[in-house]
Amino acid sequence: MTATDIRTAAIARALFAARFGADAVGTWSAPGRVNLIGEHTDYNDGFVLPFAIQHRTHVALAPRADGVFRVRVASTFDDATVEVALDDLDELFPAQRDDVPEWARYPLGVAWALLAASGTDPRAVTGVDLAFASDVPVGAGLSSSAAIEGATAVALADTWGISLDRVALAKVGRRAENEAVGAPTGIMDQMASLLGRADAAIFLDCRSLDAQVIDLGFADAGLELVVIDTGVKHSHATGGYGERRAACERGAAALGVPALRDVSVDDLPRLAELVDDVTYRRVRHVVTENQRVLDTVRTLREQGPTAIGDLLVASHASMRDDFEISVPELDTAVEAALAGGAVGARMTGGGFGGAAIALVAHDKVQAVTDAATAAFAAAGFAAPTIFTVTPSAGAARD
Repeated sequence: MTATDIRTAAIARALFAARFGADAVGTWSAPGRVNLIGEHTDYNDGFVLPFAIQHRTHVALAPRADGVFRVRVASTFDDATVEVALDDLDELFPAQRDDVPEWARYPLGVAWALLAASGTDPRAVTGVDLAFASDVPVGAGLSSSAAIEGATAVALADTWGISLDRVALAKVGRRAENEAVGAPTGIMDQMASLLGRADAAIFLDCRSLDAQVIDLGFADAGLELVVIDTGVKHSHATGGYGERRAACERGAAALGVPALRDVSVDDLPRLAELVDDVTYRRVRHVVTENQRVLDTVRTLREQGPTAIGDLLVASHASMRDDFEISVPELDTAVEAALAGGAVGARMTGGGFGGAAIALVAHDKVQAVTDAATAAFAAAGFAAPTIFTVTPSAGAARD
């Protein structure tokens, strides 16, 4: 564990003691993620290339000593403690999810989905208390949500003796996010958080869920991955994300295919005759982004990370112009990073805010940082938060 991990785990333990009047039996954690390339392709059965980062969410947990079949969750995000009977989870999700604060739907949704996925009777497991602390930036497009889900999933699976593999736990997290939270996301974030490896990305086929570890080679190439957090908060549960997903489904239906995974660049001219311009451009982004992921994996293997810059830039342009999920702050971050000497840059995450990433030679990190800071000031934006991330290991007991 890093010094930050030790500190955050200690915060989770202290919160546990303060809220529940006892000591936790242990802490578990899971990382956020950066998606190197492959945005909005996951729920279209496509390809993605994320990696887990060193920023993690920690959960302190203990079984309830009173024999009550209830789950209590507490977090540094909120002064409230939320308590639900384990056998009420089926009534709560998804029909009555709005009765629970959004942050609490993530861990409670995982408990619900985990019991269902394993066929476990809620009365056959012990009640639990959980307290969360995190250093994953919230709303920055680094998947703080998947970090909560991953930490909860491994902690509860260990505590309840549920033997599901990491892919099954990722599906649990996705169901929690889709149905308990109400965010129509794919499975990329959960897979990255649960399967992450040091110094590597996960090349994921979102249809088959086949995952391959791809060495990134950033350190050997003298590169850093810089995150420029714009501070513009986003939420996947709001309408823009759902509208984009609906457009993708319309495009697939117009071409008579199960998902946009089955559409090639050569199919786009025919699509243009079948759908409106907005739907066409949404589909064009996904189809070309899938190809960019494949090209990035091939380029990493054949030429190394210094050769992927143009693919990152093309990805951002597609999200800005075709998928229309960028914002002025993200465009400013990407343009400034490139002007400062970045190999490549793009927004990352679901869009409508969050962060941009830039692949930068080690000796140019300060120049990129200065360029982005100056560009934000010149545009009248609040100063961005800028830091580097390191490809790291996935969810585990601390």
